[in-house]
Amino acid sequence: MTDQELVRLFKNGTDAALNELLSRYKDKIYRTILLFVKNSVEAEDIFQDTFVKIIESLRRGRYAEEGKFLPWALRIAYNLCIDHYRKSKRIPAITTTEGYDIFEILRFTDDNAEDRIMRQQTAEKVRSLLNNLPEEQREVVILRHYADLSFKEIAQMTNVSINTALGRMRYALINMRKIMEENKVVF
Repeated sequence: MTDQELVRLFKNGTDAALNELLSRYKDKIYRTILLFVKNSVEAEDIFQDTFVKIIESLRRGRYAEEGKFLPWALRIAYNLCIDHYRKSKRIPAITTTEGYDIFEILRFTDDNAEDRIMRQQTAEKVRSLLNNLPEEQREVVILRHYADLSFKEIAQMTNVSINTALGRMRYALINMRKIMEENKVVF
C-alpha cells in the first residue's frame, strides 16, 4: 500500500495503517534525529514526541496528502530538534562523538578487522570534516546524504530557497575539500 492509502485508512479509523507507516520510516526518522542531537536519550525523547505529533496532526487533518509522508514527518522531527535546542539554549551539533558511528547505519558485506578499522578511521575523518563546517552547511549535508532528502525537501524543511540549499551544499563540499587540503587528510 502507498503512504497515501495508509494515511487515508488511519484517518478512517484503522490504527494498523499507522503502525505500517511508522514501521516503514521509524529507523530513518530516528537516525536523522540522532545525527542532529548526538545523544541517544535525547533522540529517543524527540523521536517519541515526533510520533505523538504525527498522530495528533493526522487526527486533526493537518496532513495535506501530497504523497510525501516521509519529508513531512522529517519536518516535524526537525522542528522538534530545533525546539529542543531553543529550550536548552545549545547550538545543535550534527555529528556524533558518543560512540555512535553514522557509518554503522550502512550495511557492509565484508566485516573483517581491517575493514572495520578502515571504516572507523574514515568515519572519524568525515565526522571531523563535518564538525568544521558552519551549521547551515552541516545541516544540508546531513539531510541530503543521511536522510536522503531532495534539495527541494531540504529547502522546505529549512525555510530557504532551493538555490540557497544547493549553495550551502556546494560551499560545504568546497570547505570540506579545503580542510582536507590544509590538513593533508587522505581517505
